[in-house]
Amino acid sequence: MIGLTLSHFKITAKLGEGGMGEVYRAEDTKLGREVAIKVLPETVAGDAERLARFEREAKVLASLNHPNIAAIYSLESTPASESASTEAGRPSSETATVNFLVMELVEGEDLKERLERGSLPYSTVQPIALQIAEALEVAHEKGIIHRDLKPANIKVTPEGQVKILDFGLAKAMDPTAGPEAGRFEVSMSPTLTAQMTQAGVLLGTAAYMSPEQARGQQIDQQADIWAYGAVIFEMLTGQVAFPGATVTDVMAAIVTHEPE
Repeated sequence: MIGLTLSHFKITAKLGEGGMGEVYRAEDTKLGREVAIKVLPETVAGDAERLARFEREAKVLASLNHPNIAAIYSLESTPASESASTEAGRPSSETATVNFLVMELVEGEDLKERLERGSLPYSTVQPIALQIAEALEVAHEKGIIHRDLKPANIKVTPEGQVKILDFGLAKAMDPTAGPEAGRFEVSMSPTLTAQMTQAGVLLGTAAYMSPEQARGQQIDQQADIWAYGAVIFEMLTGQVAFPGATVTDVMAAIVTHEPE
């Protein structure tokens, strides 16, 4: 993908990948700014009904205008170029369209990277925690739940500004989202199923699930508040609130144990 152009966005580097899709740094050649491009996984892009549902959800997410929430600029769709198909090792006829989100590019390291070096002093935790809380409050007032709040989805810029990433995308990606969109199906969670061979990814998501998420029950904004508490616990102690060797162990601890 590096060096290719999707619509008027020139891909310059890969930033990462996960259950929500591959993420790239790109240049918006029309506006002369750098953005983040998230290419939607085939499970979403290849299903017309899910793509339409995702588009409706993306419009809601785009209404989140807050300094501590990474902005979604647009949802784009462009024909895959012959060069892109060749680069991916596939004939161009097999790849008709690339669907992707254009988002704010946030510089700095995420909390997961920072916490790998150990716990943070209270003087550092307090302003980070306050900014996360303010972002959650605004989103919850609009009826939007993050559903996958964890250190890897929280970035802190060099200036100390918090930016929460992927706000609400878990619901937008969820194949079960519909009339009972409040129900959380653990077995169908996009972040739990997209990389089943990478235990660290699964463990990293499960550790911040609320008890109702772990049980597959209805969720509301309290699921985010639970995850928020787990993130603060880890910032202060350098340890996850609910450790375990496997995803099952972690979920069992969440449902039955108190943090140490």
